[in-house]
Amino acid sequence: MIRPVHFRMNEQTAVNNYYQGTIDNMLPEAINKKAQEEFDVYVEKLQGIGVNVIVFQDTEEYDTPDSIFPNNWVSFHEDGTVGVYPMFAVNRRFERREDIFLKIEELGYQINHIVDYTSAEAEALFLEGTGSIALDRVNHKAYCALSPRADEDLFIEFCEDFEYSPVIFTANQTVDGKRKAIYHTNVMMCIGETFAVICLDSIDDKKERKNVVKHLKSDGKEIIAITEDQVSHFAGNMLQVMGAQNTPYLIMSQQAYDSLDPDQINRLEKHTKIMSSALDTIETCGGGSARCMMAEVFLPKA
Repeated sequence: MIRPVHFRMNEQTAVNNYYQGTIDNMLPEAINKKAQEEFDVYVEKLQGIGVNVIVFQDTEEYDTPDSIFPNNWVSFHEDGTVGVYPMFAVNRRFERREDIFLKIEELGYQINHIVDYTSAEAEALFLEGTGSIALDRVNHKAYCALSPRADEDLFIEFCEDFEYSPVIFTANQTVDGKRKAIYHTNVMMCIGETFAVICLDSIDDKKERKNVVKHLKSDGKEIIAITEDQVSHFAGNMLQVMGAQNTPYLIMSQQAYDSLDPDQINRLEKHTKIMSSALDTIETCGGGSARCMMAEVFLPKA
């Protein structure tokens, strides 16, 4: 996780992230301070349930308002491979830091190979890590909602390199009366061990929707459907992690939790414990939430 130093609404990402907004009468310094406070409480809560959290401080070197969302530029895998991804916004490309890899190795994790897709930026092709790709690491399936930040050919290349079966679709949201692509897959779906939280209503194409449902059901996932309104409250932006005593927790923001109805919560709690944390400033200005803030480390120990 990356603790921000210049957090604010990123004007370069707001062009296709329709969840971003501004906070009136709040200075940039105050917004950044509030985001840091939310970040610190969130990290404490994760550590409190037994999650091993590696925190890096963002640097002053570059203007990186979205550094708090590292899962878009990097992914770590069980075989010691690291993926590094091409980013849509120019100022987000400065988030990629080699010193993070060196520190992770110092902490005893093994990096065997780095697969670098960033040359695709020269062709204006993008694939923003586990924002664009929702991974089912157990069944080796990768779900991707195509968008300006998720190129189909690049996604197929990722699946070939990492040996995942691709599940491709388009997910939309209504913006000013028009259907527009949701910028990241992980905003509208989350894959847990035995369940999937997904906004099926956002998949307008019935064949694509049917195909996604077929894959999830064939892998034994209980599908817990959420609405487009709940997506706008970041109820799709969740991540299941392992806490103390191998206890699974589904991590989400307080806003996301509050948007769920009692039946959805009951169904989720049959599969996993739930932990939530207030991330209002980060969600409002960043247009991302709890899941986006975690780049999970599956690397083997050296």
